[in-house]
Amino acid sequence: MLNPSDMQKLLKQNAVLLLSVSLLVVSCAPKKDKSSVTGWTYNDPQGNGFRVAKAKEQATGPGLVFVQGGTFTMGATQEDVMGEWNNVPRRVTVASFYMDETEVANVHYREYLFWISRVFQEDTAVYNHALPDTLCWRSALAYNEPYVEYYFRHPAYNFYPVVGVTWKQAHDFCLWRTDRVNEEILFEKGLTNKKAELQKQMQGGGQENFNTKAYLLGEYQATPGKNMKEFKDPITKQTPTNISFEDGLILPDYRLPTEAEWEFAAYGYVNQNPQPRKKEKGKRGEELVANKQVYPWSENVNGLRYTRHGSMQGEFLANFKRGSGDNMGVAGGLNDRAPITAPVKSFLPNGFGLYNMAGNVSEWCADVYRPLSSEDMDDFNPYRGNRWQKVDMSTGKPERDSLGRIKMVDVTDSESNNRRNYQRGNVINELDGDSSSQVFYDYGKTTLINDHSRVVKGGSWNDRAYYLSPGTRRFLDEDHSDCTIGFRCAMTRYGSQEGNGSRTGNWFDKRRQNSRKM
Repeated sequence: MLNPSDMQKLLKQNAVLLLSVSLLVVSCAPKKDKSSVTGWTYNDPQGNGFRVAKAKEQATGPGLVFVQGGTFTMGATQEDVMGEWNNVPRRVTVASFYMDETEVANVHYREYLFWISRVFQEDTAVYNHALPDTLCWRSALAYNEPYVEYYFRHPAYNFYPVVGVTWKQAHDFCLWRTDRVNEEILFEKGLTNKKAELQKQMQGGGQENFNTKAYLLGEYQATPGKNMKEFKDPITKQTPTNISFEDGLILPDYRLPTEAEWEFAAYGYVNQNPQPRKKEKGKRGEELVANKQVYPWSENVNGLRYTRHGSMQGEFLANFKRGSGDNMGVAGGLNDRAPITAPVKSFLPNGFGLYNMAGNVSEWCADVYRPLSSEDMDDFNPYRGNRWQKVDMSTGKPERDSLGRIKMVDVTDSESNNRRNYQRGNVINELDGDSSSQVFYDYGKTTLINDHSRVVKGGSWNDRAYYLSPGTRRFLDEDHSDCTIGFRCAMTRYGSQEGNGSRTGNWFDKRRQNSRKM
């Protein structure tokens, strides 16, 4: 048994040890982020409850390739042999974005149709509306009937580009893809219960399916997963049923690329713009605005054939029609080996890693077509087709339509007329030379285009070489389709413009900054 003096000594030692442990725990506690504006801490139960997700880069969605933006000369790069003069050269800037590595293939579109058939079992009209027009292969004076039956569904054509799809159908595919990708992200992160969600959606009712906007607005109640507890409120300690957009996990919308994005991506300039070498930090790649290449590929950029010595010498670099009656060359010496389309990963990718940005199929763009778009549009992210909408709050809260999407209404002119940056909700016709815009290019000239005419870019398997140049452009009504037109999706890039791991703006070390102080 300890005597009183030893007991007192032991108690003092224990007190010192306890104090040391307490200080160690405090020093090891994670440092909370603090607002540089108010001084309040973020994510702090003792603070005001404001929750801020850790800064993170945008993830790359499935099938996408990062396209670093920049300035380039949009429009014609060769003689206007068609006499249309609808692609007047103009220097513009495109912000960085993502684009599909390949054209959307038959198997991808069949996956879309399969999902519709499972989820909308009670509404066959939704399925029928999404079906591509396989009759697009028919010709009054050609025997193409086998393609009508086999091209879209036979496994031999699984990875050939889907055709016979209207602009509207391509747009709807992008909406569907956004929801499926974000739904899978939530499954993978354990934020929603995959088994319960699939069971709920596959009952065939239709409306009760995951929609990104409905989920973020709280109008679609997903079954929480095991990891949702990580997002509990720091004050109430309650676990939410849905995460928010500010958590940075939900990807932006898949969409059709703008004409400027498509054309910029097709050139693949990055492959010819040397980046600074590690040993030469002071040197930078010069701008290639003056580079007037004709075709997308990085080998022989102004020619149609592979020019390096070897087994590939002289082979065509795209799937196109060489001349009348020559879709693939002669037997024993085929020039592109494809009488119609070819697999989406055939031929060489361009500098950005994108396949078939010339030839194979032409592709839908988001823009409404106007012959003189280059003279009308802004020089940063040029685009014609804005028709702004907002969430329909007529019942006091957001609601979903029969497809499970949030109901939207058009922004009215009366809501816009006091703004300085736009005065109408529908600006498709903004400054386009028609009577309502009060802008006139020339008297008495008319056109067959309308507000439903959409831009088509890139040559196809049945086009001459002229249309292989990214600067050429054509149009088709958005509810029409063709056996030469397909599409690929794009996505906006948020944050740093040089990709993940890079900063926005030029940053200088403290020593250099201090030396510049007055």
